[in-house]
Amino acid sequence: MKPSCLNVRNFRSLSDVTLNISDLTVMIGPNGAGKTAVLEVFQLLQRASQQEMASYLEGRGGILAVLSKEAVEREESRMSIALELDVESTKSSEPLIYRVELAGEQIGYAIAAERLTWHDKPWLPDPKKYIFAEHGRIRYFDPETGKLVAPNWDYVTSELALAQVPKMYQEPEQLRSLLASTAHHSFLDVGPRSIIRLPQALTPITRPGANGENLYSALYNIRALHPALYDRIEALMSQGFPEFRHIEFPVVGAGQVTLAWYESNLHNPLYPNQLSEGTLRFLWLVTILLSPSAPALTLLDEPEVSLHPELLKLLAALLQDVSASRQIIVATHAPDLIRWLEPEEVLVVEKTQGRTSLTRAADMDIEDWLEDYTLSDLWRMGNLGGRP
Repeated sequence: MKPSCLNVRNFRSLSDVTLNISDLTVMIGPNGAGKTAVLEVFQLLQRASQQEMASYLEGRGGILAVLSKEAVEREESRMSIALELDVESTKSSEPLIYRVELAGEQIGYAIAAERLTWHDKPWLPDPKKYIFAEHGRIRYFDPETGKLVAPNWDYVTSELALAQVPKMYQEPEQLRSLLASTAHHSFLDVGPRSIIRLPQALTPITRPGANGENLYSALYNIRALHPALYDRIEALMSQGFPEFRHIEFPVVGAGQVTLAWYESNLHNPLYPNQLSEGTLRFLWLVTILLSPSAPALTLLDEPEVSLHPELLKLLAALLQDVSASRQIIVATHAPDLIRWLEPEEVLVVEKTQGRTSLTRAADMDIEDWLEDYTLSDLWRMGNLGGRP
């Protein structure tokens, strides 16, 4: 199961947009065009799938603070998110469809409608309803009776039914699990006292955290459990940093380790407090993308920070390679990153009169231009729109 199409209405500048989700989607466009809003939709779903919708909206000032300007002006205090997902099945090629609609109220919000349906048997006129909820009244599909039934637990009306139906039901749980596992990575703090520069406790984990926590544990465990993957990480480091030799993880006491970076021209290793910002960020990104426990959907916001153009070339190739097995959505301001991508991988995000629009570069009339120019050239020249 993987997302194939997203429609959003009245969320920030996304008044009415549809995104066909490919394996790799790299969004370009000016600040404020709506790239972050697209990522935030998936963050909202990720939090909401864990019964954290109320806290997510409260942290952003409530639903009225995230409604589009148009919706507020029309006094239409409603927003909706619809997600289509491809399902691996021999029974049907139809997508699983999930839709939720939120309505602003005088105090707080209400889940006005929530649906999870799948036309798994095309010979029948109507799709199967897994979740059918309206204004606090919920019914869900019970595989034992084959009917929609009311919940027999204390249903929290301010949270998604998707997050509350029993986990024994396959399709809802697959969707909930996919959304809940979505990883979002944005700016990495590499200041002098940042997490990534300090010793870290050794834990049984193979994926670094959003703030660089557990990076050393992830590398240590990947080396021990997945040596081929670890060799690939070190090979990428060698490509990006020609003097690089290898990494070690010396124990510094009380179950904590640090990172020792060895170079061919240095007698002693370099430690995290001595490594450049770009080195640490690139190592973190590579480990995130190659982690054996990476989720089905990864969101990256401006991964190019502090990276040299040659490192962006390596990053682009890695994004393309990893996206063969899972989906990645990136927001970037770096022409040197999209230079190495294909037009179908680039999404141009623009805003006109407060409304965001999304256009695949492959859908633009640029084929003749690409005979003489790269995507980054066309972006700089203004032929793609979404000015850099």
